[in-house]
Amino acid sequence: MTEARSESPVSTGIRGFLAFSRMEKGLAKNTIDAYARDLLRFRVWTDTATGGEFPQADTLATYINSLYTDKLSSRSIARHLSAIRNLFRYVIAEGKISKDPTEHLPSPKSWTTLPKFLNKEQVNDLIAAPDEAKATGLRNRAMLELLYATGIRVSELVEVRQTGVDNGIGMVRVTGKGNKQRIIPIHDKAVGAIREYLERGRAVLLKGKDSPYLFITARGGPMTRQGFWAVIKATGKKAGIFHNLSPHVMRHTFATHLVEGGADLRSVQTMLGHADLATTEIYTHVVRSRLRETLDRHHPRA
Repeated sequence: MTEARSESPVSTGIRGFLAFSRMEKGLAKNTIDAYARDLLRFRVWTDTATGGEFPQADTLATYINSLYTDKLSSRSIARHLSAIRNLFRYVIAEGKISKDPTEHLPSPKSWTTLPKFLNKEQVNDLIAAPDEAKATGLRNRAMLELLYATGIRVSELVEVRQTGVDNGIGMVRVTGKGNKQRIIPIHDKAVGAIREYLERGRAVLLKGKDSPYLFITARGGPMTRQGFWAVIKATGKKAGIFHNLSPHVMRHTFATHLVEGGADLRSVQTMLGHADLATTEIYTHVVRSRLRETLDRHHPRA
């Protein structure tokens, strides 16, 4: 009888790390799924390169170089590095290895292209597009208003509870990455759109059912990420906006317009739920880029 092959140290470490990320750190399912995909590639590579053992720094650098060779985007490489760094922190804390080979790995330059965003006229056209004579139109407008008012992620938007919105003081409570909650102010137009939806649309969609979620589908269930992607694509076409419109474009739009209006980066960072201010700083580059375009287009000597 063939003896069953034992699990490699890397495979065991990855399995433990993913369980730790889910149960102890409380990371979002999407984050854990992304870690699992990236670390599967890493495990397959170590099976051949190191026999399933954790690599030393010089060997690990060979793996990182392979990501560039395969022409992954800088974002994908940065995500790979984040997964690998967190994996090594975990196995070091567990006493599986003693030295961190990721300590001196350089990070790829993120945001090699500036994020896409809408101008203010496009935002107005998009928000005005839903048919408010229908319950779904009231819902769609409320979701778009809330998205543009707060810059929250689509996963946070669909998870907003009815009790998480205080229309009286204009605040919404969302649960972000790592199960961290934050409270974000919302302006009067968003408050008004949510109130209209609650008064004339939500009960129609629920059809007598009960749900803790604020946004409901036409079948009475909670709105999903995929469902809202379809909503924003269809609404964009109705508003004449066809180029790569997504919920994340609205998040970039919110942040860009705030920074253009003079908001300080720390406040924008808090509202977006960014762990690192460096992530928020991209929006200063967006504004500088637009100033450059304005100068080049309008200055007589440009």
